[in-house]
Amino acid sequence: MSELSHVDETGEVRMVDVGGKPVARRRAVAGARVRMLPQTARRLRELPKGDALATAQLAGIMAAKRTAELIPLCHPLPLTHVEVSVQVEDEGVEIVASAQTTAQTGVEMEALVAASVAALTVYDMAKAVDGGMVVEDVKLLEKTKEGGVGSTEPPQGAEAAALPPMERE
Repeated sequence: MSELSHVDETGEVRMVDVGGKPVARRRAVAGARVRMLPQTARRLRELPKGDALATAQLAGIMAAKRTAELIPLCHPLPLTHVEVSVQVEDEGVEIVASAQTTAQTGVEMEALVAASVAALTVYDMAKAVDGGMVVEDVKLLEKTKEGGVGSTEPPQGAEAAALPPMERE
């Protein structure tokens, strides 16, 4: 028996059957970072393509709603709330995305996709003024399930398994 939930005994991929699981209110939070030059960070609302921060926030929300179309074995979920925060810092942008649902499976992928697409949107909109940007630290920050059942932190070993941030050349 495989320890991977999306792989059956014969090694074939499959969508997990969540039909027998109880419906519960669930929330997940994910983060990402776009590292850039300080002068780029200061210009993000006034780029040739427009306001990168507002566009990234909207792109993240839209992406969360389309997660099942992007991730092949992800269940389509009725999202009850998605929020994307885009915070400018001295040398980059910190993105935090949260997703909520009342369903039989969690919303980790929706939060991760929202954070990732928001980061990629910042990159796309600013690449003409800073070709050295780096998208990094895409990770699950928190997941919760109503009633206190379930993890409230990233899976054990997630930080150790993550690649270290790349050094800027």
